[in-house]
Amino acid sequence: MTLSLEWNDEQDALDIGEPLIGLLDTLLKLAAESEGIESGEVVVSFVNDEAIRVLNRDYRNIDKATDVLSFSMLESVEGEPEIVYEDEEELDDGLSDEEFDGDERNENGVDDDEGEEYPEPLGDIVISVERALEQAQEYGHSVEREIGFLFVHGFLHLIGYDHGDEEAERIMFEKQEAVLQKAGLRR
Repeated sequence: MTLSLEWNDEQDALDIGEPLIGLLDTLLKLAAESEGIESGEVVVSFVNDEAIRVLNRDYRNIDKATDVLSFSMLESVEGEPEIVYEDEEELDDGLSDEEFDGDERNENGVDDDEGEEYPEPLGDIVISVERALEQAQEYGHSVEREIGFLFVHGFLHLIGYDHGDEEAERIMFEKQEAVLQKAGLRR
């Protein structure tokens, strides 16, 4: 299983340390396993309320802060250009893929020269740490559980789940809770 978690810390409300990142890495593996996903990369960014408000306004036309946003790389928007990778076309120098002697990856995404695997990007999750701190206090549980909940919620959105109606919300909530329980993050 090749799952990768990258992270950015762009806020000052909470020190994001290796223990929290380790927890999110565990949650990523548990959530992916429960959905049959064996590889992929997720980027999580920790921001303040103002930063997430701007993203919410710019991408969802909702001008207020929220707790978590997800930007899936698996979804395409109407009119969005298709990304074509080098191995799907001839290179500018006229060499076919077979003739190219540069950065080549085999059909499994492994760089033949380096033996490195590059997981497919699943998307980005943006978490408002200010909002997570408030909600943890409001719900009476740890900040780690709240950020874990928001992360798993965001991950499920990345892979196509939504909560637009009661049934979809119930399914998504059950999946979130099952992953959190496996990680020992109880209410």
